[in-house]
Amino acid sequence: MSVMTAIILFSALGAMICTKARAAGPALFFGAIAVALLSATPVGAQLREFFVVMAEQAGRAAVESGGAR
Repeated sequence: MSVMTAIILFSALGAMICTKARAAGPALFFGAIAVALLSATPVGAQLREFFVVMAEQAGRAAVESGGAR
């Protein structure tokens, strides 16, 4: 396990613990760190690309069906 993976897992675990303790501020902080670190990895870049493609396809489908006016 790389250091980056360990830090991402620690941040996600911290967010879950804070959520269980009903501490919204720290949970958001830990969650934001986990997302930011994940987006800096190659897997995160692929996820970003996946969501961009899905959003484009959803927009195209809405225009073709006449849903977007």
